[in-house]
Amino acid sequence: MQIGYKLASEAFGPDELVRQAVLAEQAGFDFVEMSDHYHPWLDVQGHSPFTWTVFGVIAAKTERIGLATGVTCPTVRYHPAIIAQAAATLALVSGGRFTLGVGAGERLNEHVVGVGFPNSVPERHARLREALEIIRLLWSGGYRSYHGQYLHLDDARVFDLPERLPLIAVASSGPLSARIAAELGDGLFATEPKGGIVDAYRSAGGDGPRYAEVPMAWAPDEETAAQAALKTSRWAVGGWKVMSELPNPANFEAATTTVTQSDMLAKFACGPDPARYVEVAQPFVDAGYDRLVMQNTGPDPDGFIDFYQRELDQRLRALTPSGHREG
Repeated sequence: MQIGYKLASEAFGPDELVRQAVLAEQAGFDFVEMSDHYHPWLDVQGHSPFTWTVFGVIAAKTERIGLATGVTCPTVRYHPAIIAQAAATLALVSGGRFTLGVGAGERLNEHVVGVGFPNSVPERHARLREALEIIRLLWSGGYRSYHGQYLHLDDARVFDLPERLPLIAVASSGPLSARIAAELGDGLFATEPKGGIVDAYRSAGGDGPRYAEVPMAWAPDEETAAQAALKTSRWAVGGWKVMSELPNPANFEAATTTVTQSDMLAKFACGPDPARYVEVAQPFVDAGYDRLVMQNTGPDPDGFIDFYQRELDQRLRALTPSGHREG
């Protein structure tokens, strides 16, 4: 079991994200994971720096901790050739500590370049498959061309390749994307404790690391934590089908007006009780995930990191499947 710390690029500016990554390394986290957004989910979050620049600084200011995108969409806002180059470079400057997390994307971030975000989920998956084929092709060295249904590559070469290529973890929300993860990725990434996703991944031959984000909000008392989660993270309650479709923070604001503090308490571990954090993490372990990402949405990141180091680290690392799992 490895434990990661989520760097909330929607909630903090670049300098603060770097500072938190350094603290996370000192606290014993195995890796940090950062989303790759153009917009925050809600305007109140107030940030969205360029993830690749921030990770370059983190690589320079840390020594041990792993780095992972959680996740990048290499099909619309970025061409996969750019991501192949960026990931290879980050792997080099981090000394091989980088994992490339990729997914089919959200309209929130991808529509901004004005070429349209596919309405069809099968098309999004087809684009992701082509993007991964292009990245793999470029990472094999030499000048390469590719002509897919949606994506193309014309006589391109990534000159600076690491001896050990980054692992690719593919975000999955169901069996089709889990199959892509097994066939073209090295690992799996998910946000819900659904055992069926891991089952589909394994059935398709996947045997790599399996990442999952565990929702939590630390504060000295439960109510303060839940209020903070409601203010900044109520977008998460709607699930992936909502998260992937809405185009702007204003839409997420409108779509979440009925979310209550009770909804956040039901989904998130809130407050100072370590037993509740273990309770929320357990279903992810039962579902087959072995890389747990602490997604803290509380108001005090330093307090959470201290709480994790004192109260959670050993408890979470000791978790084993209980025999109960969601579908």
